[in-house]
Amino acid sequence: MDFSYSAKSLAMQTRMEAFFAEHIMPNEHRYQQDIEANTRADKRWTPTAIIEELKPKAQAAGLWNLFMPGKLGANLTNLEYAPLAEITGRVTWSPEVFNCSAPDTGNMEVFAQYGNEQQKAQWLTPLLAGEIRSAFAMTEPGVASSDATNIETRIERSGGKDDDYIINGRKWWISGAGDPRCAVYIVMGKTNPDAPTHRQQSMIIVPANTPGVTVVRPLPVFGYDDAPHGHCEIAFDNVRVPAANILLGEGRGFEIAQGRLGPGRIHHCMRLIGLSERALRLMCERLTSRIAFGKPLSTQSVWHERIAEARCMIDQARLLTLKAAYMMDTVGNKIAKTEIAMIKVVAPNVAQQVIDWAIQAHGGAGVSDDFPLAFAYAQARLLRLADGPDEVHRQSLAKMELGKYLKKP
Repeated sequence: MDFSYSAKSLAMQTRMEAFFAEHIMPNEHRYQQDIEANTRADKRWTPTAIIEELKPKAQAAGLWNLFMPGKLGANLTNLEYAPLAEITGRVTWSPEVFNCSAPDTGNMEVFAQYGNEQQKAQWLTPLLAGEIRSAFAMTEPGVASSDATNIETRIERSGGKDDDYIINGRKWWISGAGDPRCAVYIVMGKTNPDAPTHRQQSMIIVPANTPGVTVVRPLPVFGYDDAPHGHCEIAFDNVRVPAANILLGEGRGFEIAQGRLGPGRIHHCMRLIGLSERALRLMCERLTSRIAFGKPLSTQSVWHERIAEARCMIDQARLLTLKAAYMMDTVGNKIAKTEIAMIKVVAPNVAQQVIDWAIQAHGGAGVSDDFPLAFAYAQARLLRLADGPDEVHRQSLAKMELGKYLKKP
């Protein structure tokens, strides 16, 4: 396996590093100030000014839609994109600057791969331009959504002259739904409960301003509401949309979900490597600058152990991420499913542990908003659920491993 980066990827890494040094890192406090100013003005759910200012600069630098293959984006392989995503992961809000933030990335991939020409023109084009944002509505409060066959939201054909679909159900943890620019939802629900298990579900496009769509509330994560992005609970009450809004056809929901959850979900892993590196750097800087009991904290052996372990863990996670990306590029997502499942478990757990050590090194400052660690911890912990629970990925891995040794009839 060759994990060496192409000349194209290396050149873009150099541009990304320069952009980060000039525009992202110096504006971390500005971002926080924008959030605080919006809160004081009772405009918490207003896009932050600094991100909007930086987007044209990212476009001008050729750092836009980097995740998107082919002519719609930067035409990078997963392996080429991985180090760029890692860089953006150092600052949790930065992916939006490059139009590379979830859930828009996964939704753009869905529209590009499964949408018809009219759907692409209406939704993909403005998403690629960064003119609108989107959300993906799958998880539900009433069922264990780690098993998507449990989904209860109904998508029923009206049978009338208008030939519409009517949607009823409740979704939650819908990322991006709090953003006032969120113009469209991709909704997963059941069109035929009597069909075979994995043919019951479909995906349908629902414009956010459709009557019957209600954003019930934002859902904080460890006290962070993540405004103006937001993770929301949404009610769909007799929401009527044209039959043409169905994606790919009835009963194709799982097929689309599997296509969406491959590359889009490994992007989180790539960014978590960058977040882990940032935490390790902050930890080392803190340890060398603080004196306790007459000597720097960095001289204490317990911190030597943690620093060394963090270095090993991060590099192992990076190599596994690159292996997954390499296999996705060379043999496809289906064959790479073992590596994808492994990194979905490993990356958030590594990030959570390294960030936890960094918080400990900072003492009380680590749990404050003076440093990015508390929010980073909340994000890393969330991704042990948002990318599918660890237990589901481990179960899948165990089944694949046991399958190697089961006797065939």
